[in-house]
Amino acid sequence: MEPLRRIASFSVDHDLIGCGMYISRIDGDITTYDMRTRVPNSGDYMDNLTMHSLEHLFATMVRQSPIGEDVIYFGPMGCQTGFYLLVRNADNSEVLSVTLDILGRIASYEGEMPGGSRKECGNYLNLSVGAARLEAARYLDQLSGQTVDFRYKEA
Repeated sequence: MEPLRRIASFSVDHDLIGCGMYISRIDGDITTYDMRTRVPNSGDYMDNLTMHSLEHLFATMVRQSPIGEDVIYFGPMGCQTGFYLLVRNADNSEVLSVTLDILGRIASYEGEMPGGSRKECGNYLNLSVGAARLEAARYLDQLSGQTVDFRYKEA
């Protein structure tokens, strides 16, 4: 059996990644954004309730946004430090603007959890609008306080 080749996401020095929004990769017309809500390997990780809840709200809202028709995927990273957003024909400034708008809307959201029933979700009891609101507010504060150039730092 041949050894596994190293994939691009493992080639980024995670000791240099802070909270922010980065372009992880571009494949043809699809851009993968690394929405890093937590500093890797810092001991501060999202719990499953928070990841799952923010995923439901953000995925729903981004698909109903001005870039909604071009959204391929939104979901959590297994390392519990952020999310991936895949967008076709992405305009970085528009994606950032939509992201900031959605985070603000989630931070003040008071409705029901989209996809929050047994028929709609495989772990529907593990959802909390409150947890999503807190994480969205936290990430919005982080992004609002920095210039986003979408580039990882290099060693």
